Formats: sequence, C-alpha cells, structure tokens
Amino acid sequence: MGNYANEYQRWLNSSALTEKEKEELVSIANDEEAKALRFTSPMDFGTAGLRSTMYMGIGCMNRFTVAQTTRGIAALIKEAKGEERGVAIAYDSRNNSELFAKVSASVLAGAGIKSYIFDGIRPTPELSFAVRELSCMAGINITASHNPKEYNGYKAYWEDGAQISPEQAKIVSDERSKYDVLDLNNIMDFEEGVKTGLITVLDEAFDEKYLQKVLATAVSAGIVKEVADDLKVVYTPLHGAGYKLVPEVFRRVGLKHLYTVDEQMITDGNFPTVEKPNPEYAAVFKLGIEIANKVGSDLVIATDPDSDRVGVMTRTKDGSFATITGNQMGALLLDYVINEKKRQGTLPENAYAVKSIVSTDMAYCIAQKQGIVLHDVLTGFKYIGETIKGYEQRGEQDGFLLGFEESYGYLLGSYARDKDAVGASMMILEMTAYYKKLGMTLSDAVEKLYKTYGFYGEQTIDIYMEGLDGIEKRRRIMTTLRKNPPISIGESKVRLVGDYLDKTVKDVVTSETKSTNQPSSDVLYYTLENGDKVIIRPSGTEPKIKIYVLSHADTKELLDKKNAEYAKDAKKMTEV
Repeated sequence: MGNYANEYQRWLNSSALTEKEKEELVSIANDEEAKALRFTSPMDFGTAGLRSTMYMGIGCMNRFTVAQTTRGIAALIKEAKGEERGVAIAYDSRNNSELFAKVSASVLAGAGIKSYIFDGIRPTPELSFAVRELSCMAGINITASHNPKEYNGYKAYWEDGAQISPEQAKIVSDERSKYDVLDLNNIMDFEEGVKTGLITVLDEAFDEKYLQKVLATAVSAGIVKEVADDLKVVYTPLHGAGYKLVPEVFRRVGLKHLYTVDEQMITDGNFPTVEKPNPEYAAVFKLGIEIANKVGSDLVIATDPDSDRVGVMTRTKDGSFATITGNQMGALLLDYVINEKKRQGTLPENAYAVKSIVSTDMAYCIAQKQGIVLHDVLTGFKYIGETIKGYEQRGEQDGFLLGFEESYGYLLGSYARDKDAVGASMMILEMTAYYKKLGMTLSDAVEKLYKTYGFYGEQTIDIYMEGLDGIEKRRRIMTTLRKNPPISIGESKVRLVGDYLDKTVKDVVTSETKSTNQPSSDVLYYTLENGDKVIIRPSGTEPKIKIYVLSHADTKELLDKKNAEYAKDAKKMTEV
C-alpha cells in the first residue's frame, strides 16, 4: 500500500486534529485512491505557490500545510533580516481563506515576524500594493483565483510586490520540509499577536490609498461623465473580492447607471450561481446578460473571486452580446492607451508595454506602428513585474503603459506588480465611454483593429490529466515532444523550436541555436514558416496541459481554417 497509508494513519492518530478533521479521514478509510492522492507527496511549492483541494493530507490545502509553508516563508524572511518590515497578508472569499490567512499571521508572530492582515476579503492587487506601500519584506495571499470551489491556494510575494523568484521558492520548499507538518508548536494565538503588536489589522482606510493609485492611471479621467446619461454597465464579482471596490471606482469616475448581479454580489466560497467562477467562461455571464437585456446595457463586466482577472461581454451590431477575449482586450487597451496619450501629448519617450509569450502577436504590430517597445516574457505576472522593476532600477520611472496576459489579466499602473481587475475594469469602462462618444461599441473597436492590423486569432486548448497518473502523463508528453519535435503543424512546416526549459531556440533549417533570454520554464514553442505559433506547457495551477495557438491571416475565413488545423494537430501531439 506504500507510505501514503502510514502517513494517513499518522494523521488519523494525531492529537493535533480536531474530531471533525478526523471524521473526514475516517470517511475515506476504504478509498485507497483518495488516500493516495492526499498522502503520497506534499504539494509542490513553486513560484505560483500552492494550490490544491481543501482536505486533510500533505497534498492538500489545510491549516497544517499552510502553517508548515509559512514556516518556510518565515525562514526566508529571517535570512533577509526582514522581521521588522513584516509581511502583508490578504485573502479572498473562498472557504477557509480567512482561517488560512490567520494561521499564517499566527505562525509569523510565533517566529517574531510582524504582519499586516486585512480585516476582510480584498482584491489580490491590493495585496501587491500593500507590500510596496508598507515597505514589507514579503506578502502572503490566500486564494485559488478562478479555480472551482473545492480549491484554495497560497501565493507568496517579495518586497517589490511581485511573486517570489524560483530561487526563493526553492528556499521556502527546503525550509518547510524541515518541519513536521503536524507540529503546531511555537504558533502564537492570533488575538495574542494583535495585542502584542506583532499582528496589525488593516481596515477600510487602506482601501482609500489603493483606490487613489488606481484612479491615477486614468488616461481621460472625465470621459465617463461626458456620456454618463447614456452609458449603462452590468457588473458581477462572481461572489468574490471585487464586490466593493469595483463598483466604488466606477462611481468615482462618474458612472451613473451601474447594475449589479445581486445574487453574485454576495461573497460566498461555494460560488452557488456558477460551476466555475472564471470570467473566461461565457456561462458566468448568464445572469448579467439577463439584466443587461432588461436595462439596455452596453457592457457586462465580471471579475474573478480574488479580483485580479476581468472578463467582458459587449453589445454587438445585432443587439446580442459577444465575448471580448483576453487577447482582444489586451490589444484594445494597448491601442487605446497609446493613442489617447499621444493625443494628449503625455506619451513618455521611453514608453513600453509587456505581454506574455502566449499572448496575441497583434500587440507587436501595434507597438511597432506606434513606436513603443514591447517586451515578451514568460507566463506569470511576476515576469511582467520584473520588467517594470528593471526599468525603475535604471531610473526610468514613467514609461510603463500596460502589462497583460491572454488569461484576462491586465495592469495599467506600477503601484502593483500583479494583475489588477479593479484598475482594468476602470480602464475598460473609460475605453467604452470613448468609443460610445464615437458611436461605437467595443465589438466595433475590435473590428477596427482587424482592419488596421490584420486578422489575428488565438485559441487556448486545455487537456486535463487528473488523478495519480496525471503528473506523470504530463511529464511524458513534454519529454516525448522534446525527443521528437513536430516537423509541421497544419499546412506549415516548423521553422523554430523553442525549448524554454534549456533556454534555447533552434532553427531547424540552419541548425543555428540561440538563447531564449528568458528564465528556465517547462514550455515548448513552435514558430512556423508562415510566422504562426503553437505553444505547449503544463499548467502551473491545474492538472492539465495547455496548448496556445497564435495565428494571423488576411481574411477571417482563412484565419478560422488555419486555427482549426493547428488545434487538431496540436491535440494529436499530446496523445502519447
């Protein structure tokens, strides 16, 4: 039966568990697969932190694994002599998020490290901002973003407000392994920590500091007021952390007609109105669209549970609603911000934007035509944060325009170093108002981009591989593709093979090999002879392989044809 059975029994017999926690373990006494999944190996602590289902066991999110991980964070902070600078802690609306946040604060207090914990749920970007604003050494955010209700997670940030580096993650992982996961010694009671001053509770006053930074990113601050009598917007936080600050920022920029999805304004970690609280899925907009059709709204905006991602559905010419994809929104925002700053004469000479390597290539066309620098970085907003940090270290403080990922994440100000759905929602509203003045919807604006820059189309394909053998299957696929890279995808031959794990890009025609100039990451990147791209990588947060298709064409019909061919061949590449 293996070591997992022994570990299961050790937990079951431990006096550290409550009776309710033991009852959960008793309920799987005859389920070997469940025991193996929960007790075979601990969660990997990578640069994305932890993310798993909430059960007892070393492979799950629970108060024991959270405490053990925070001991690792404490070791990292002590190594940097950052005890007095402390740690900012935030959490979202998920079940157990508040518990895990307070456990983290209690562990830090027991180690003599100060912490600043919010008095309720807050958006992820406010945590990133808090780390910087309070000059903290680190940050902890309890969230599983847009995952289903069974999940929770633990993200670690460093003093610049971005998530920790791979090197720091390894230190945390090594240090936490020195502690028995069931050891709850030297953990200070939360209320005692507050009394001693080691734990400080942050209230609504801190929200104001954050909101002022968000509002300062507006490009045309008064444009919403100009069309306020006619502009109507429906908003839903999907039961999450955006419920308060997104409506507030809308009101402050002058939106008069805001309609909220009341059922989804209730913060609830069970997410009762949606199967998955992910604004990438059209299904989560169902209730919002019903309201939009009743009131004649121009737009429906949804933010995910920790309010770092934002999705939009816009009215189209025939009156129906259509999704604005993450790639389309990134291109729209980039085009709008550049053009408006040029019009106002406020575009910095060192203007630059940053996108992930799996995000639309239309951004290159926009940047090139507009004369700004565009940086391509690995997936993960910390890499966008590192680019901003590099500019600031060189004394270039004012050039950042936009950072974005295809997965509905955008940042328009350097006050934070993570995706910000509060700030992005405000800018999307501003952009909508701008186009409304021109008699256009965001759907019209997308069509205008295609006419200007050509047709660009992107797809993301998720191949789920769950269960005990899921990790091994994902590894086997990536290993097989490295040994036997594809010769062609669709009707085009592969010209460049990028392997970001060993940081190389090989030209298959000339055999010339260059560096990716990126950190090592488990990503395979195929550039075709026609310039289209197919990218494959294992997800860092969910049990799946992700395939990205980036293509362009002169017509929409040809684009759709190419995308279908690429997707079909890419799926076959994962069938090993």
